[in-house]
Amino acid sequence: MNQQASRYFVPEPSHYPLVGSSALFLLASGAVLWMNKFAAGPYIVLAGFAVLLFMLFGWFGRVIDESEGGKYNRQVDVSFRWGMSWFIFSEVMFFAAFFGALFYIRVLAVPDLASAEQQLLWPDFKADWPSAGPKFAEQFTPMGAAGIPLVNTLLLLSSGATLTWAHWGLVAAKRGQLKIGLMLTIALGLLFLSLQIYEYVHAYQELNLKLTTGVYGSTFFMLTGFHGLHVTIGATMLLVILFRVLAGHFKPDHHFAFEAVAWYWHFVDVVWLFLFVVVYWL
Repeated sequence: MNQQASRYFVPEPSHYPLVGSSALFLLASGAVLWMNKFAAGPYIVLAGFAVLLFMLFGWFGRVIDESEGGKYNRQVDVSFRWGMSWFIFSEVMFFAAFFGALFYIRVLAVPDLASAEQQLLWPDFKADWPSAGPKFAEQFTPMGAAGIPLVNTLLLLSSGATLTWAHWGLVAAKRGQLKIGLMLTIALGLLFLSLQIYEYVHAYQELNLKLTTGVYGSTFFMLTGFHGLHVTIGATMLLVILFRVLAGHFKPDHHFAFEAVAWYWHFVDVVWLFLFVVVYWL
């Protein structure tokens, strides 16, 4: 055991990267065929998702087995932490691009389109936000901050607190507190997603706010939709962590998988705060 602890663990060659690449190829090619109205497109996309799930279960299952088998030492733990840190940084840049696009539209593009120099092109356009942009005749009602968005903000903030409480239970070897905290966090995340789905239905049916409603609709649904996708991914990861906890995994001094998912969930919380202020409130 000491000899193992002094060496950096190198896993055996794996076929899962090839499986994952095949899944991405099926998803991309199926999506292209689907958008071009080929009958096989949806089935190829479905096959891509099936292969992707097979890869995720197999690859992560192998990593879990290696971790529970005591093959990872301190060096591997540090590598995992760096890997997760860079992954979250890439997600920060992902959302920064969308927030940057929204900033450009609101602060630069819309005022420029309504400026005196552009009056010949867009004589009736005003530099007001929310705006669908010039030549969009359909009327729509913007989504306000009160109501579901505010409730969802409270839900996500509460979920961050329950997850932290669960982490305290893990560190203190209080398994009951750990399980209850995780269950509450997952329940709050699912409630958030349910309310967001209801919000989307309300936007489409009653506010005439759609993805095709000009620049406001596209930025609104792109930002909130991608965030909802990240909440879905985070809730799925938390569910896996809960199953592992129920199986007896994790120790007070050895639980980076839990910490990694907690980092991701707190990142999702912080993104929502920015999103709530910039998209709904201002």
